[in-house]
Amino acid sequence: MKLASPWEPRLTPGDDPPFERLAAALADDIAAGLIGAGDRLPAHRDLAWRLGIGVGTVTKAYAKLEQRGLVRSLHGRGMFVAGTSAMATGSIDLGINAPPQMLSDRLLQATLSTLAKRLDAETFGAYSHPAGRPEHRRLMARWLARWGVDAGPDRIVLTHGAQHALAIAMAMACPPGTHLLTEALTYPGGLLVARQAGLETIGLAMDREGLTPGALAEALGADHGRHRVLYVTPTLHNPTTATMGAERRQDVVRLCRAHDVIVIEDDVYGIFAPAGVRPLACLAPERTFHVTSLSKALSPGLRMGALVVPSDRVAEAEARLQASSTMASALQAEIMGMWLTDGTAEAVASSIRADAVRRSAFAADRLPKQAVLRINDGFHAWLPMPAEAADRFVARAALRGVALMPARAAMADPSAPDGGVRISLGAPAMAQLDQALGILADLFLPERPVLV
Repeated sequence: MKLASPWEPRLTPGDDPPFERLAAALADDIAAGLIGAGDRLPAHRDLAWRLGIGVGTVTKAYAKLEQRGLVRSLHGRGMFVAGTSAMATGSIDLGINAPPQMLSDRLLQATLSTLAKRLDAETFGAYSHPAGRPEHRRLMARWLARWGVDAGPDRIVLTHGAQHALAIAMAMACPPGTHLLTEALTYPGGLLVARQAGLETIGLAMDREGLTPGALAEALGADHGRHRVLYVTPTLHNPTTATMGAERRQDVVRLCRAHDVIVIEDDVYGIFAPAGVRPLACLAPERTFHVTSLSKALSPGLRMGALVVPSDRVAEAEARLQASSTMASALQAEIMGMWLTDGTAEAVASSIRADAVRRSAFAADRLPKQAVLRINDGFHAWLPMPAEAADRFVARAALRGVALMPARAAMADPSAPDGGVRISLGAPAMAQLDQALGILADLFLPERPVLV
């Protein structure tokens, strides 16, 4: 006896021919995992009857899916889901927000060769202070000062990347029962830390500059009696690319001071800050935990982060570092020290900024105007659209071989109606980026903002 198909028949909405809408509905549900590899599709006549369409329409839709490798016909048995799409092999990854690759093999080899001569076994084999060696903290303070962070080395602790720094900051600032206020759309890694810590996350309204003071004021005024902490990304917001101006930052700090709210400032994209705009950690050092790292500024392989803490919280931060990792990696810290000393870090960061501008302009030119692309000369772009449309866009891109971040990963409230799609521009080679953007452009129709 033939097994019944688990698929609930439907057509996608729109004015496309019925066979296109049927093929699109099946492709979306295969990508979403609603129909698994090996599952049977409905028989031609049964599906045509249930949807009120012709048998020939079903045949054309199945043929289109078979051409794309999504389904396969078994003689005498029917049509079945073939398995995963092009995403499984040969996928172009626009989902990971990595900087353009600016380190050459030669530079890396020279660094490791020099390090082998400089690092002795006694130094490598010794424990260092949990917050990092004093010379490395001084170098990090000098590096951060280039991007507007005015903090002495005594307020800086070195971590295993920004994610580690963020976890420590949330652990220090957010006791059980805390309401974590953040942008309605925010960094997925921050949401992950918050949810694993059992924090209640409240997303606040945004505009072109990011978090709005009005939304923050309303949330603070309506939440008396609960401990509140603000987690915010003022520069090159991930995922929307928004950057706060100087006045907006002052407004945010004024509200946080008035309501005695701690601030966790995610500044991993600080190298993209406009000239003259100061980080929140400089405007309110007594209440701001400043999170940053070298991974976005130089290379993801350099897992060196920094957490700038209020002066009265340094001892607590060091204790949490001691409990979570004992100390930062000696090898990574030595590489950081070399690059911050010999000019490599500044040269690489400058190249990354220049290449990000080039990639941003390329994406703006490659995608159609109805995409309403938001871009800010960093290495990601943002396509605002309804959350359901974003889900479909990501699924369809995957079927065409382009991997994107899951549409709801950045939503503080995954059930909210408004969302979008982040397009990470930094990691692929330009030829791959060109190919991927061409595929995404094909998902738009001339008469509508996005194909849904």
